[in-house]
Amino acid sequence: MAIERIIDTVIHDDNNDEQVIEVTLRPQTFVDYVGQERLKKNLKLAIEAAKKRDEPIDHVLLYGPPGLGKTTMATVIANEMGKNIRVTAGPAIERAGDLASILTNLGDGDILFIDEIHRLSRAVEEVLYSAMEDYKLDIVIGKGPAARSVRLDLPKFTVIGATTRTGSLAAPLRDRFGHIHRLEFYTPKEIEQIIKRAATILESDIHPDAAKDLSTRARLTPRIANRLLKRVRDYADVNGDGIIDTMTTTRALEMLEVDELGLDPADRNLLTSIIDNYGDNPVGLTTIAALTGDEATTIEDFYEPYLLQLGFIERTPRGRRVTPKAYRHLGRTAEG
Repeated sequence: MAIERIIDTVIHDDNNDEQVIEVTLRPQTFVDYVGQERLKKNLKLAIEAAKKRDEPIDHVLLYGPPGLGKTTMATVIANEMGKNIRVTAGPAIERAGDLASILTNLGDGDILFIDEIHRLSRAVEEVLYSAMEDYKLDIVIGKGPAARSVRLDLPKFTVIGATTRTGSLAAPLRDRFGHIHRLEFYTPKEIEQIIKRAATILESDIHPDAAKDLSTRARLTPRIANRLLKRVRDYADVNGDGIIDTMTTTRALEMLEVDELGLDPADRNLLTSIIDNYGDNPVGLTTIAALTGDEATTIEDFYEPYLLQLGFIERTPRGRRVTPKAYRHLGRTAEG
């Protein structure tokens, strides 16, 4: 069973408190949304044009590593358009009938947000094609020789899809999105702004130096920044006067075993496992998964993006390789 990591980018369904706070901290408009300036500029133009023509915004595909704000951006788009948003996920739409039920309950101009859209089944995708392109829903009534196809008219709506794996999307589905945008990692300065905003919402007093320290350990990801802030706030309330200063932050993060670059024991275990067993030689993804006990997709989606961003691992035609920069951070020599 996988161990929950403090720097995990996944919101766990069984943690209601985390879900409530996560929603509370999410910005609702472009004014409150920190970072992703290029994306915001493009979407603002598209939204303004759509509102001027009194049309729904064209379908939007948002992709990038988890925790960067794809769901939040979908909510912001809906709010800026002044429309309702229906949120679902690819794995939750098991049959074409499930999708038909969702689509027929949408209003004119409404937004359907599908998280993990790459996990839609092919049967569901087939139904979604005509719905996105023609605003028509083809359903089959009956079975066998008596079966007949019926085409229903749908209101003009917008699909916003989110995925961490664009390569897993079928080309016909990907081609039906008019706007395809990648969410980039945030800068430490942007993360610092996000932390200060979150602290204000949570009514926590945080010193500027502490916010800056937290920003360097948040893996350039807002969701992790908010999670670390909440854990440090807990530490400050129990072991201090509730004020989050540099000393409190340092002690709390030492207890959580999150180092100055945001690496946790699982990250360090991945790197040291490769070094101890293979040195600086390239290693295949399945071999790394066997070494760490994680699934290959977990390593690819949750570990690698930030380690690649740091320059701690590199991808070669023969596999993944730990870089000299990672050796120095771990206090290791090239000889292992």
